[in-house]
Amino acid sequence: MKYLWAVVFVIVLVWSGLEPRDRATWWLEVFPAIAGAMVLLFTYRRFRLTPLVYQLILLHCLVLMVGGHYTYAEVPFFDGWLGSERNNYDKLGHLFQGFVPALIAREVLIRMQAVNGRWWLRLFVVSLALAFSAFYELIEWWVALVSEEAADAFLGTQGYVWDTQSDMALALVGAIGALALLSRVHDRQLRRLTTGGR
Repeated sequence: MKYLWAVVFVIVLVWSGLEPRDRATWWLEVFPAIAGAMVLLFTYRRFRLTPLVYQLILLHCLVLMVGGHYTYAEVPFFDGWLGSERNNYDKLGHLFQGFVPALIAREVLIRMQAVNGRWWLRLFVVSLALAFSAFYELIEWWVALVSEEAADAFLGTQGYVWDTQSDMALALVGAIGALALLSRVHDRQLRRLTTGGR
């Protein structure tokens, strides 16, 4: 299965890089996916994650690569989504930005035994997902300060004054949703992983 995921990643990455709408934006959007893939490659033998988390990371990478190819403001089929006048693909991206890091954080915290108690675990997971989202918003701001040209495509605000706040709210919803929907499945996979598949 890991080879299939790698093949899917590479195929979508290559497609994404073929004549993207804006090359600078493509690099900005796709770099986290490439960096994440490198980290997973180098840690695979020493700190293997659950299949669920690998699948979610792949999905998040696909979201980033599609957004990089079109720019987040111009992804097909997302114009007028949810009754809005703007293209809302970036909102899907920010939902994933809470959902996926929450499960990654949950796995690392549980396996490192870094937090005691179920409620403390939930609090730290959501807090880490929000911190990740806030840091990404800072990166967007820094890019805007450095390059006005790349900023419009990278930020994708499309004139929405509450874009940053709604992005972080969606990351919060994503993190809470991940815990509510997938904690039991994740726990089962963690047990199998730590007991060697027994």
